[in-house]
Amino acid sequence: MDTNKVDEYKALLKEKLSERRYTHCLNVSKEAVKFAKKYGADEKKAEVAGLLHDITKEMPFDEQLKIIENGGIILNACEKSAQKLWHAISGMVYLRDFIGIDDEDILNAVRYHTTARANMSVLEKVIFLADFTSAERDYPDVEVIRAKSEISLEEGMLYGLSFTIKRLIDQGRIVSLDAVMAYNEILQNR
Repeated sequence: MDTNKVDEYKALLKEKLSERRYTHCLNVSKEAVKFAKKYGADEKKAEVAGLLHDITKEMPFDEQLKIIENGGIILNACEKSAQKLWHAISGMVYLRDFIGIDDEDILNAVRYHTTARANMSVLEKVIFLADFTSAERDYPDVEVIRAKSEISLEEGMLYGLSFTIKRLIDQGRIVSLDAVMAYNEILQNR
């Protein structure tokens, strides 16, 4: 990934996203590079995955679904009923099929940046946490997850997953099995 590609990606994002979402992507990319340096992930891959993680976030759901289906992805029952998760899946397909990114680690980092999953790579964890802790985030407990993310990727993820799972349950919403599996794996490996 050369610098020219990063500039091209930024131009593409400016076309596709609102100013607020574009700023979020820049912040996630910056945070991802910081975590990559700290935890040993590839910094260039972290920059690209962080930048592009929300590329389809503002597309209408029917367009996201078309990208997913045309990309050969079959959604499970949980994913079908949780449209808020679609941008991660459609984003991965978009990067692969429209932009030509074939790096599996970048693709998986985008695919699982909202739910996490068991057996995540360091880059996947970096993008998950960078999205959770980017500079403009101001939800309750953001400072706690930022502090825990400085201790270790796993501490940050465990807190972030716990926060998300509790919030979804409190709202009576579906919890991704990938999130539950990621949470359980981190606990088992402590």
